[in-house]
Amino acid sequence: MKEIKPDEVAKKVNSNESVSIIDVREDEEVAQGKISGATHIPLSELPDRLDEINQSIEHIMVCRSGGRSGKAYQLLDEQGYNVRNMTGGMLEWKDEVDK
Repeated sequence: MKEIKPDEVAKKVNSNESVSIIDVREDEEVAQGKISGATHIPLSELPDRLDEINQSIEHIMVCRSGGRSGKAYQLLDEQGYNVRNMTGGMLEWKDEVDK
């Protein structure tokens, strides 16, 4: 599994790097705040929404602690997507969030 640390993701976001972040948490979790620019696709909806995900760019998967995003990583990786899992999830996120 290819992983990326939350501080590395924060650097990408803060330097306005073109980065695709997919947050697979549930609605009520995302309502408490998500990474700026992240796309919200709950893990349970991911298999039905693959057509919304650009296969030609890298995506960073995010959840609360890194478990569900790990499952999302496996699903997308098996489908041929270029993905990384953010270790520690939002529990380790120290930067600002959009609410």
